[in-house]
Amino acid sequence: MYAIAEISGTQIKISSGDIVRVPHQKLDVGTSITIDKFLFAVKDDGTVALGKPYLNGSATATVVEHDRDPKIHLLHKKRRKGYIKQGGHRQQFSMIKIESMAL
Repeated sequence: MYAIAEISGTQIKISSGDIVRVPHQKLDVGTSITIDKFLFAVKDDGTVALGKPYLNGSATATVVEHDRDPKIHLLHKKRRKGYIKQGGHRQQFSMIKIESMAL
């Protein structure tokens, strides 16, 4: 069985036992979280459930680690004017492990 869940405003495909990457969660490593917003699910027997807007059910997950993406370099330049502005950004994310799902 797998489902499409909404976690922190993003839609992520999850199934039991998966380790998935989600937007940064302000929780400590090892903390358990509950996911209850399911948009779509495919069960083991092949039946499809579509939420309007959400399905009833829940999943428990554990925060495995926090990390950051590689740096994205930004460059703003205006030609022939001598104007150059540089910057960068590293997006934070969390890895969670789906322990169990019940839909």
